[in-house]
Amino acid sequence: MDPHSQEFPKFPGRRRQCCQRGTLLALLGLVTTAMWAGLLTLLLLWHWETVQKLKQLEKTAAQNVSQVSKDLERHKGEQVAQESQAAKMSQSMEKIQDEQNRMKSQDSELSRNLNGLREDLSDLQSQGLNERRAALHALDRLQEEVAKLWIELRVSNARRPGATPRKMLPPTLPIVPTTVPAMVPTTVPATVPTTVPATVPTTVPATVPTTVPTTVPTTVPTTVPTTVPATVPTTVPATVPTTVPATVPITVPTTVPTTVSAMVPSSAVPLSLSSTPGTTCNTCPDDWVHFQKKCYYFGEGPKRWIQARFACSKLHGRLVSIHSQEEQDFLTRHANKKGSWIGLRDLNIEGEFVWMDQNPLDYSNWQPGEPNNGGQGEDCVMMRASGHWNDAFCGSYLDGWVCDRLVTC
Repeated sequence: MDPHSQEFPKFPGRRRQCCQRGTLLALLGLVTTAMWAGLLTLLLLWHWETVQKLKQLEKTAAQNVSQVSKDLERHKGEQVAQESQAAKMSQSMEKIQDEQNRMKSQDSELSRNLNGLREDLSDLQSQGLNERRAALHALDRLQEEVAKLWIELRVSNARRPGATPRKMLPPTLPIVPTTVPAMVPTTVPATVPTTVPATVPTTVPATVPTTVPTTVPTTVPTTVPTTVPATVPTTVPATVPTTVPATVPITVPTTVPTTVSAMVPSSAVPLSLSSTPGTTCNTCPDDWVHFQKKCYYFGEGPKRWIQARFACSKLHGRLVSIHSQEEQDFLTRHANKKGSWIGLRDLNIEGEFVWMDQNPLDYSNWQPGEPNNGGQGEDCVMMRASGHWNDAFCGSYLDGWVCDRLVTC
C-alpha cells in the first residue's frame, strides 16, 4: 500500500488531538480570565473597602481633631481660670503674709511689752523685797541701839553716887514708834521730864555716849512717864545746864528709813531690864559665851552659809560681825579649828563686803591673797583656824559657824 494513502485514514485522529488542545487552551484562558477577573474583583473590593475605611478614618480624625480642639480650648480656658485663681491665691498669700508680718510685729511688740511688764513687776518685787529687808535691818539696828542705850543707862544708873539699892528702873522697853522723823527736833520733846533730881551730877559720866545713836528714835515713846516721882525734888540745881549739849547732832543720816514696823518682833533680842542698880549687864543664854558687850555661840555641825544664818536666827542671833582685833583674838581661841562661817558676804555687789549687822568693814583680817573670788564664785566669808578670813563658795559645808547677840542685864 502507498504510504500517502495510508496517512489519510490517520487524519481524524490528529484533528481530535488539535481540538483537545484548543479546548484545553480555551479552558485555560477562561480559567485565567476568571482568575484575573476574581483578582480584579478582589482588588476592587479591597480598594473600595480601603476607600471606605479612609473615609471613616477621615471622619474619625476630623471628630478627634474637633474633640481635641475643644479639649484644648477647654484646657486653655481652665488654664486661664487656674492662672486667674493662682493670681488671686498669690494675692491672698501676699495678704496673708502681710497679715502674718503685721501679727508678728504685733506679737513682737506685745512680747516686748510683756517682757517690759515682767521686768517692771520683777523690779517692783525686788524693790519691795529690798525695802522690806532694809526696813527689817533698820528695825534690827534700832532694837540693837535701843538695847545698847538701855544698857548704858543701866551702867550710868549703877554709877550714880546717890543711887538707892533695890530702886527699880522701868521693867520693859515700850513699843517702838512707827515713824522716825527725818530731822532731830532742836527742842526737848514735851514728854521729857522738866525737872531733874538733885542727886544727878552736873556732868555726864565718861562712859555715857554724848551723841545720840543714828538709829535711835528721836522721840520718847508715849508710855514713858511724863512726871517725876514724888520723892524727887521739883527744883533744878543751879549747876545743871539748862541747854541741850552742842554734841547732839541735829540731823539724821539719810540711811535711816522713815518708817519701821509698829511692833518689835518676838525673835528680837530681849530688852527687859528688871535688875537693880549696881548690877553688870553680862547675862547670856545657856551655851553662849560672854565677851565685852556681846554673847557668842560657837555652832558645830556641817552647814552651808545660808543654813548657818538660819540657825543663828533660830537662836535669836545672827552670824558674827567682827569689828576689833580683841574680838578677833577671842573668836580665834574659841572657834572651830576646821573653819567657821562668819557674817561677812558680798552677795549683792561683787567686792563690796557687808556685815550682818550692816556696819561698815572697819576691821579686816584677810588671809594673804584673799579675797580672790576663785572657783565657782566665792561670795561668803569663812574664818580659818588661824583666825584669818577667806572668801569661799556659799554652798560649801563647814563644820563650824559663829553667832552673836547683845548681852542682857
